[in-house]
Amino acid sequence: MKCFERLVMRHIKTQLPPSLDPMQFAYRPNRSTDDAISTTLHLALTHLDNKDSYVRMLFIDFSSAFNTIIPQHLIEKLNLLGLNTSLCNWILDFLTGRPQAVRIGNSISSTTTLSTGAPQGCVLSPLLFTLLTHDCAPMHSSNHIIKFADDTTVVGLISRNDESAYREEVQRLTAWCGANNLSLNVDKTKEMVVDFRRAQSDLSPVIIDGSSVEIVKSTKFLGVHLADNLTWSLNTSSITKKAQQRLYFLRRLRKAHLPPPILSMFYRGTIESILSSCITAWFGNCTVSDRKTLQRIVRTAEKIIGVSLPSIMDIYTTRCIRKAHSIVDDHTHPSHTYFTLLPSGKRFRSIRAVTTRLCNSFFPQAIRLLNTKN
Repeated sequence: MKCFERLVMRHIKTQLPPSLDPMQFAYRPNRSTDDAISTTLHLALTHLDNKDSYVRMLFIDFSSAFNTIIPQHLIEKLNLLGLNTSLCNWILDFLTGRPQAVRIGNSISSTTTLSTGAPQGCVLSPLLFTLLTHDCAPMHSSNHIIKFADDTTVVGLISRNDESAYREEVQRLTAWCGANNLSLNVDKTKEMVVDFRRAQSDLSPVIIDGSSVEIVKSTKFLGVHLADNLTWSLNTSSITKKAQQRLYFLRRLRKAHLPPPILSMFYRGTIESILSSCITAWFGNCTVSDRKTLQRIVRTAEKIIGVSLPSIMDIYTTRCIRKAHSIVDDHTHPSHTYFTLLPSGKRFRSIRAVTTRLCNSFFPQAIRLLNTKN
């Protein structure tokens, strides 16, 4: 069944307009968590370069998001998107009248028929959820809603302590969720305030359904640890801990006399993949100390395997250039407009940055690397 679902998913994607929900980074070609994180950070850092400004980020948590989908409501949206009637009818039949039972050992419960939600573990469920939420868009230009499947983040760019647009956006999002049968888990929904002003004022929390949203100093955002001072020491510590645990297994394999090519393959799949996860989004603003900590992992692996391995800086540079080229070649990418050619047609226009934080972030760094290559 999963094979057939993949065929249906491919067919659905061919019928969707390329400009649909540009801030939805899941299940789209040439999109990943790197893009979602880099876009979020660039919006925040660019705004923070302005005087008397700060950023509020609301990390939304849905309660059983896939289980609350109303199939008929979803089909109405799919029809508006232009999907053909036969496909919509198939999806409706797929989501309704699903028998379900619980088995424990040799005992089986009575069967219940479900006609709401999408099956857990289903190939189509995440895509259908993104199509359900495609019309969840910000009303104010100072707000942005970044989505990766059911991970939703509201970014409010605040100037001169005027939070009216941001708070109105949150209330509007809450109402939209109610109209679409999506329940917000206020206890797990967190907010982070990024404020580098010298004279910071006490900020009141956001209220959702009568409950205050907790303001945190750091949170996990699409796999990376994001802190309210936009430093990456916490993220580096987490990565280092995971990588060191896997170095133990690399040593065990070495003691088992496995050849260097096999050890190198294990390193790339289990250690380098951790070190390089979303590296384009965060490595540029790492401290020298954090970079040395990460490089020590690479050097330790080199000693164990007995071969030379790409340095953490080489990995970052390669990934940045590759990601930049993919964005430049994709006119539908929401960050494509950051890469503007100069009249000469050979170099890209640099992004103006007042602070080092913005200067060292992905998009300015990527443009500098592309210009260096040219």
